[in-house]
Amino acid sequence: MHHMKGFERRTRSRVMNGILLLPLLLLGHTANADDRSPFLHDARLLAEAKQRIEKADPAALAALEKLRKSADKAMTGAAFTIVNKTKLPPSSDKHDYFSLGIYWWPNPDTPDGLPSVRHDGKVNPEVKDFDAPPKNAMTNAVYHLALAHYFTGHQPYADRAALLLRAFFLDEATRMNPNLNFGQGVPGHNTGRAAGIIETVGLATKVVDAAILLRGSEAWTAEDERGLQQWFRDYRDWLENSKIGKQEGKASNNHGMYYDVQVAVFSLYIGDNDHARAILQRVPETRIVPQIAPDGSQPEELARTKSFTYSTFNLQAMLALATLGKRLGVDLWAYTGPDGQSIPKALDYLLPYAVLDKPWPREQIKTFDPDALLRPFLRHAILYFGEERYRAPLETLGRPPQGDLIELLYPL
Repeated sequence: MHHMKGFERRTRSRVMNGILLLPLLLLGHTANADDRSPFLHDARLLAEAKQRIEKADPAALAALEKLRKSADKAMTGAAFTIVNKTKLPPSSDKHDYFSLGIYWWPNPDTPDGLPSVRHDGKVNPEVKDFDAPPKNAMTNAVYHLALAHYFTGHQPYADRAALLLRAFFLDEATRMNPNLNFGQGVPGHNTGRAAGIIETVGLATKVVDAAILLRGSEAWTAEDERGLQQWFRDYRDWLENSKIGKQEGKASNNHGMYYDVQVAVFSLYIGDNDHARAILQRVPETRIVPQIAPDGSQPEELARTKSFTYSTFNLQAMLALATLGKRLGVDLWAYTGPDGQSIPKALDYLLPYAVLDKPWPREQIKTFDPDALLRPFLRHAILYFGEERYRAPLETLGRPPQGDLIELLYPL
């Protein structure tokens, strides 16, 4: 690993102890059936990647080939649904999402294994018997199909993505109820808890944008759009008004950050821009200042047994919020807290462990690749926020593996 070159801090235009409003041209975006501009994926960059495919750019073509393989795999088999589970939630309603706390295990000191005991970072294999796997499979399938349709125009991809969305969210026989009352329950402790809400992050970061990319396709009708918007309106309202949802909103780590991502994205999708903007305007005070230390570290994430991966996981949520903020005129990227807390500083804190190959000093029980984790963030900072200072460290990391989707989402 070569040492980083040219990685100097430069002065940024920020508003101390406040947020910098972007030009009014970015304000007032409202969801409508003719708008194919996704929220967390830059339409301009997607169009540029599409042009590179048309020009036979090798990196873009390799990424497209891998994407199509994923999409082709998603074309077969039954639609994903949570109603086929054999273990019913306490409501006895098969349409209610039901999952197990991933780090909770049977108690070795009791005959019935209750109450469960926590082993942070170690996933209980029993989670596969609940609703997270079909939900995850649906999320990734719809995402890859929608992107593949965008880049190729292949109509069967759109048809299949629409079918999967209708089966999971709209069809009365197979739809999921818009709540997470029984998410990540812990046997012997509770039947559902606030931490389970983290399991629907993919609905905000992948499914909503996938549905937007399907707008205008014959496969996705105005009725489908209205139905999905209603589902997310109901789920957004549950997030904000239920006891479990309110608890998650108060979380002081990545759970709180991703709660804001979800509520903001779902609000944008249903056209409630003012509510999304209000959430983003609170992020400096409620998320950035409490969660980022003056040196850029994230103390809540450093306390975990997978401290590097959780630090990057939380940083990804910050970048998502900053991206949404850019759309709505709330400049979270430029914000600096009273003690120097900022999103760029959180990225800078992690960079030496990739660029300089510096050993990570905290607990990390799972093998990780810092280059792969941070490379998308550097491209994101360059392309979304104009941070040219990250080009040098990005060059030090080198190109991603052949076929990496990053070439289509962040084409440099």
